[in-house]
Amino acid sequence: MTEVTLSNVVKKYGRHQAVHGIDLAIADGEFVVLVGPSGCGKSTTLRMIAGLEAITGGEVSIGGRVVNDLPPRERNISMVFQNYALYPHMTVAENLGFSLKIAKRPEAEIERSVAEAAAILGLDELMERKPAELSGGQRQRVAMGRAIVRQPDVFLFDEPLSNLDAKLRTQMRVEIKKLHQKVGNTIIYVTHDQVEAMTLADRIVLMRDGYIVQVGTPLDLFNQPVDTFVATFIGSPPMNLLAGEVSAPDRITLGEGLAVPVPASARGGLRVGQKVQFGFRADNLMPVGHAVEEAGQKAQLRLTVTLTEPLGTETLLFTEIAGTEVQAKMLNPRPVTPGETFDFELMLDKCHIFDAASGNAIRS
Repeated sequence: MTEVTLSNVVKKYGRHQAVHGIDLAIADGEFVVLVGPSGCGKSTTLRMIAGLEAITGGEVSIGGRVVNDLPPRERNISMVFQNYALYPHMTVAENLGFSLKIAKRPEAEIERSVAEAAAILGLDELMERKPAELSGGQRQRVAMGRAIVRQPDVFLFDEPLSNLDAKLRTQMRVEIKKLHQKVGNTIIYVTHDQVEAMTLADRIVLMRDGYIVQVGTPLDLFNQPVDTFVATFIGSPPMNLLAGEVSAPDRITLGEGLAVPVPASARGGLRVGQKVQFGFRADNLMPVGHAVEEAGQKAQLRLTVTLTEPLGTETLLFTEIAGTEVQAKMLNPRPVTPGETFDFELMLDKCHIFDAASGNAIRS
C-alpha cells in the first residue's frame, strides 16, 4: 500500500514562505491533482514529495516511511516533466530502458519492462525513432513510458501537458486516465488548468498563496465551493458573482434595487444588513424555452443580451443583472442578435451566498 502523507509541511526561501504548513493524505491508488494559479505552491509541494526540494518543516511520508532525508532515487517515485527530458541521441526503446540499464538490471528484464510499457502506451511502432522524429504527444507518451518501466510506487506529473496544443492536451488527458486505470498506482499531478483537474482527478487539492483552500472530488468543488476563490477558479465559465445586501431574513437586494429570495441552502446563516456576494453559474440562468426543465425555486428575470458565444449544442449569452455583466446559457440554441430581450429563469436552489468581507460560503 502506497499512501502519501504530508504533515504540517513548510517550505521557505529565505524570508519568503512558499508553502504554509499544509496537511494532506493521499490514499493508495488515488489520482490527486494539485491545482491553482501560478505561484500558489503546487509545484514546490510536488518537488518536496519527489525530494527535489528540501523540506523546511514538517514531514512527508511515502508508504508509511518518512522520506524527508532520502534522495529522490530512494523514494521509489517516477516524475514526468513538462519538457519531456528525453535523450535526443537515443531511440525510443533506449530512452525507455535507460534507467534500468543504469541500475544494471538484467537485459531480459529491461526488454520485458520496455515492451510492457510500450504496449500500455501504444509505442510499439515508434521504438526505433529518436525524439526529433516524434510529435509532442508522442514524446510525452515516451516520457510516461520511461516512468512506467521503473515500476514506481508513486507517479508525479508536473504540468506535463502545458507544452501541447489544445487538441493534443485533450488526447493526452485520455491517455493519462487510461494509464491510471491500467497500472493503478498512486498519481499526484500538478496543473494550473482547472479543466485538466476536473477531468482527471479522483480528488482535487486547490491551492492559493501556499495554502490549501479546499480538498474534495471535482463535483464537491464545483457544487459546494468554500469561498469565492474556489467558485471562480473551478468551472468554465467561472461563477457569476453579484454584490448584494440581506434586506430581510428571506430576501437579498442586489444593485439597482433588484430583490431575489434567499436560497434555501443559506437560510438561517444570514443576518439583515449583511453584505454578501450572490453567486450562480451560467447553467443556472437560462432563457425560457431553452432551459433544462427542473423542479425547484426559481426567480423570473427579463434581461437583454449584449453578446453571444455560440458553442454548437449551446450558446453562452452575456447580459447584465443590476449593472453587473453575467453569463447565461442557452440550450437548443437559435441565432441571437445583441439587443434581444428574453425571459430568464434563475434556479435559486443552485445559487450560492458568500460573505462579502471574508469571501466564505454561507450555508445554514
